[in-house]
Amino acid sequence: MKPLTREWIVKADGDYRTACREWRVRRLPNYDAVCFHAQQATEKYLKARLQDADIAFEKTHNLIRLLDLALAAEPTWDAFRSELGVLNQFAVAFRYPGESAQKSNAAQALRICKSLRAEIRNALLVRNSGKLDRGHRGLAKRQSNSVTNDSPNSSVASSKLL
Repeated sequence: MKPLTREWIVKADGDYRTACREWRVRRLPNYDAVCFHAQQATEKYLKARLQDADIAFEKTHNLIRLLDLALAAEPTWDAFRSELGVLNQFAVAFRYPGESAQKSNAAQALRICKSLRAEIRNALLVRNSGKLDRGHRGLAKRQSNSVTNDSPNSSVASSKLL
């Protein structure tokens, strides 16, 4: 894996873990933050795949634009278009006064993020002969220990990837 691809994954994983942690909060959860970080994680995972495929991309938060670029390398990902459209709104919608995310919004955002995260991380592994390089083994182990199954759609075995 390319070093810059790895950096995108590390940044994306940080947003993903933040969304998961906030989802698990029992007292005064911030569902706005869950939605925002789920969107941000997905954006960075898409950028990691684009980087790995040497596909240039502009500075954008628009997941549909990033998907359109990624289709050159991953044509089957067009199936995620409607889900990315849902996540797209979370880049800004709940960041300012006037609207607040509900628990159902947060559950949906995290569920979509988990699904796309698994798909993108899997694509990056397949491109690397299905094996983790030495530098990622420790990262994968730490991540599998830090991600719990308390979040929506916990059947996604994300800890087994990367």
